[in-house]
Amino acid sequence: MIAAALRTLGAVSVAPITIPVGDRFARELPELAVGWRAEEAPDPRLLVLNEALAADLGLDADWLRGPDGLRFLTGTLVPDGAAPVAQAYAGHQFGGFVPRLGDGRALLIGELTTADGELRDLHLKGSGATPFARGGDGLAAVGPMLREYVISEAMHALAIPTTRSLAVVATGRTVTRETLLPGAVLARVARSHLRVGTFQYAATTGDPALLRRLADHAIARHHPGAAEADNRYVALFDAVIGVQATLVAKWMLVGFVHGVMNTDNTTISGETIDYGPCAFMEAYDPETVFSSIDSWGRYAYGNQPTIAGWNLARFAETLLPLFADDQDQAIAIAQDRLEGFSVRFQQALTGGMQDKLGLTGDPAEQAPLMNELLELLRGSRVDFTSFFRHLGAAARGDTEPARGLFIDLAGFDAWLSRWRALRPNPELMDRVNPIYIPRNHLVEEALTAATDGDLRPVEQLLVAVTAPYDERPGLDRYAEPAPEHFGRYQTFCGT
Repeated sequence: MIAAALRTLGAVSVAPITIPVGDRFARELPELAVGWRAEEAPDPRLLVLNEALAADLGLDADWLRGPDGLRFLTGTLVPDGAAPVAQAYAGHQFGGFVPRLGDGRALLIGELTTADGELRDLHLKGSGATPFARGGDGLAAVGPMLREYVISEAMHALAIPTTRSLAVVATGRTVTRETLLPGAVLARVARSHLRVGTFQYAATTGDPALLRRLADHAIARHHPGAAEADNRYVALFDAVIGVQATLVAKWMLVGFVHGVMNTDNTTISGETIDYGPCAFMEAYDPETVFSSIDSWGRYAYGNQPTIAGWNLARFAETLLPLFADDQDQAIAIAQDRLEGFSVRFQQALTGGMQDKLGLTGDPAEQAPLMNELLELLRGSRVDFTSFFRHLGAAARGDTEPARGLFIDLAGFDAWLSRWRALRPNPELMDRVNPIYIPRNHLVEEALTAATDGDLRPVEQLLVAVTAPYDERPGLDRYAEPAPEHFGRYQTFCGT
């Protein structure tokens, strides 16, 4: 069990400011929190601010840009009533269980309330080492923090549940990685930071009362309908299965590869979290892997549904004492509910593919057409995003842009004839098939420029990807795949 502690680093102060930040997690689950403070940022400078999100959280954008606002965004000005903590959690990392992970370089400042009355965590990344740092410096560099900002906001624009980014602030501190890099702090917003790993940590304490309180906290925060069920904890598990099945289906439908689907990155809310080694697939291939350390493809694009199910099985293991007093009965309940994951995932995926193809009707009858298309895409290494936009033009009668992507023209033409006979709806297709995604070469280009002090490429990339369905003049390069000389793309954990 972790004892609550408090350490003041640098010139941290409690602010007499009227930002209502709650301490619900720290108060209700002190065994899963270590009171902590952010390290001082020697020369904070705002790099990017999400004004729309700030307004939804009741935060004044002009104030956030000022000296006190920057200190608030870096965790060194703490509102009255807030209790910043580093959260404890465990996790299976690439299949191996680590019983004590936690926020090594992050702090939960507390909970804000949106204009709709919903709670949102305000969480920092790169704010300094905590007791969970495991030898790390607890810091973050400008590039990776801007990467999370860009991709999380793109995911939000694609209607994919995600943590969001409020701001990135350069700290004025140098961070040592392979080279010396400018440091930064990301202010992240989420429905919560409860993870499967949070439950795994609680389970390892051997304290059934703590596990029950955590589950009740998760129900109240995310799945209040479960409280009305005969067994609220079985209902909680069922709800998490549902939101995770929908989430992973949405990833698959836009070619998103998370890259590090450890149990500590599997949320109870059903939000995407952690944008380290993630990337977007271009040429369709289920074996696509971007993470530099995933040499065996555990977290490849096509493996994501299987891994999500595996992670949910680990979640079930933590909840067994709450399912039933008899262990055999509890295991039977878990197995029965887990079988529903693949059904829900397939329903969400098939429904989403119907929309991408502009079709209505019985999805079971259309599944063979969908599967044949994916084989054609794979065989010709067709760009996933571009193809579906061009297919919208084909639904209007202009088939050449889509046909030009294929090597097997005869195979595609035969498929195209059957698809057009179903009278696809191009307006529906345009609403769900993006033109612009954070293409990997553009992300790297923008982050390299930002690291050198030029934020214009990041700003332009954000213009494109935060309105992904609206074709606009001057943005042609943001709709194009990477040039051949870009080569094989790799991303890295721990960024």
